[in-house]
Amino acid sequence: MAAPVVHSLREQIREHIVEGIVSGRWKPGERIVERRIATELEVSQTPVREALRELESLRLIESAPNKGVRVRNLTAADLEEIYPVRAGLEQIAAELAAPVLAEDTSALEPEVRALYEADRTADGEAQVRHTVAFHRELVRASGNSVLLHTWESLGIEIWTTLSIRWLGTVQQSYAEEHQAVVDAFRRRDPRVGELVKEHVLGCAPRA
Repeated sequence: MAAPVVHSLREQIREHIVEGIVSGRWKPGERIVERRIATELEVSQTPVREALRELESLRLIESAPNKGVRVRNLTAADLEEIYPVRAGLEQIAAELAAPVLAEDTSALEPEVRALYEADRTADGEAQVRHTVAFHRELVRASGNSVLLHTWESLGIEIWTTLSIRWLGTVQQSYAEEHQAVVDAFRRRDPRVGELVKEHVLGCAPRA
């Protein structure tokens, strides 16, 4: 059984801010007040500042002298930019992971089963969560820690959530598309890397 994931204080604060942006609590262009968040969460301003700095590196927020931190006015083009980078990383990961996943796809299968249920109930939050978990397991199966760290640093879950919540980006069937990837690994498809790349690019919002 996998150990439970323990998030650091900074990560918890980051998730709180992201949820506030995604849910519309903070609108594009609106200021995010560091001190107010610290008071609300009963923490010091230091981890709040660290979380905001991380979100700025993801281009979700922006800061300016004497103006503080604000939510960026993101467009479909902004959201679309990450997908070619992600697709390239996942193509490499799929090619490295192919020998492992050809023998055993058990790391991917629970996410596909969960996606069938999420599709059935039209549970958007679960679709995002299990889609991201599927791709994380795929990248992890590559056995390349640098690749996984780079993929994680892109903030995939945040951008996937924004694409779906803000732009209504919806795939034909989340479960069926991911099942097709699993099937490609099982049959040792020599084009599996290219198939994964095409799959990721197909998820991108259209500007």
